[in-house]
Amino acid sequence: MNPARLIPIVKNMSPTPGHVPGLVARAAAGDRAAVVELLDRHRPRLRRMVALRLDPRLRGLVDPSDVVRQGCQDATRRLGEFARDPSVPFYIWLRSLVGRRVQEQHRRHLDTPGRDVGREVSIYRGAMPGVGTGALAARLLGQSTGPAGEAMRAERKLRLQDALNRMDPLDREILVLRHYEQMANDEAAAALGLTVAAASRRYTTALERLEEILEALPGDTSGAAP
Repeated sequence: MNPARLIPIVKNMSPTPGHVPGLVARAAAGDRAAVVELLDRHRPRLRRMVALRLDPRLRGLVDPSDVVRQGCQDATRRLGEFARDPSVPFYIWLRSLVGRRVQEQHRRHLDTPGRDVGREVSIYRGAMPGVGTGALAARLLGQSTGPAGEAMRAERKLRLQDALNRMDPLDREILVLRHYEQMANDEAAAALGLTVAAASRRYTTALERLEEILEALPGDTSGAAP
């Protein structure tokens, strides 16, 4: 599998840390129309993130849109805080607030002793549930048709999941950030507390490792869906 297939095209990069976009400044100053526009701009992306990171056991119990709404309400109350200290891109700050709401749902509905702490990855001012290796393996392999295809896919999924479990959690996380959350490199670096150069190197290494894993799987992986 060519690693280049995993490289996303990110069209909307967040402003750099230390910069307060005009829309954010207006929203922080109390412009309600600016608040609505600002948050609506990010809701679809945030909802995809929440749906990806909610524990599968919460499907049908927790609506990702409700989690996003709660996180956006937190952001509305704290816009002045960001405007005074824009140390990360705005989206990363907003995502961290929504991420705390994801954690809250996990604490509320799942037994604390049974939580998979190893899936959590440190992020900007906190931690967020990582994407389970089973879910990541399923996304990488895509869909198969017919009984034979499903049987082969199930075998490859188990082997891929086992291999992903042996990857460094940070390597798995940066693949998720860059591809499935479609972050630009500077956003991923801010989310993980890395320099831009370190995040870029980490991403390249993770892609190379993933290519090795996919090429070692039994059967044809040309239909894999990165």
